[in-house]
Parts: sequence; structure tokens; C-alpha cells
Amino acid sequence: QVQLVESGGGSVQPGGSLRLSCAVSGSIFSRYYVGWYRQAPGKQRELVATISSRGSTNYADSVKGRFTISRDNAKNTVYLQMNSLKPEDTAVYYCNAYYTNQDYWGQGTQVTVSS
Repeated sequence: QVQLVESGGGSVQPGGSLRLSCAVSGSIFSRYYVGWYRQAPGKQRELVATISSRGSTNYADSVKGRFTISRDNAKNTVYLQMNSLKPEDTAVYYCNAYYTNQDYWGQGTQVTVSS
């Protein structure tokens, strides 16, 4: 069973930065299509950013230019660098890994942006 463990969430003031990490178990991490999603209170879960096995990235319009997704296949880890954070970025952030119709989720990490 593949397990995803997120870390790096917390509280930060507007304009600040956080780096989320997601460690993925298993030996075929390099083949996974991985991404970050978020869910704010009372809202549906939404895509934040994804990165393919070849390193191609995709971002939600709301985070383009502020967030950067990356992966380290040697460490089985995907990262989300979040800069210029805004209050509307407040949400629980979830890591996702997908490969051949198998879809895995982490437990989520809270990000709160508030003054």
C-alpha cells in the first residue's frame, strides 16, 4: 500500500512563505503523476499544482507565479514552495499520487495565512 505523508504546514503572515513536503512510499515513485490539492472550509477540494513523471508542471491560475512544485525522485518526495502567501491560500493541503488508475492521498496539512 502506498502511503503519502505531508509536512511543512503552519501559520504565516500575508506575504510570507512556506514549503510543503510529501514523502511517498514505494519503489516506483518516479513513475507517479503527483500533485498538491487544497480544501478551504466550506469549499470543494481544488487543484493547486501537478508535476508529471517527466517533470512537466501545471498550476492553478490563482497560484501561478507564487507557488512552485518540484520533485526529488531519489528521495521519493514532492515539494510545494509557496511564496507571497495570501489569506485566501488558507486551506488544508493534500498530496496526491496517481499511476495506472491507482490514486493515493495523504492526510493533509493545514496552512493558515493571517495577520
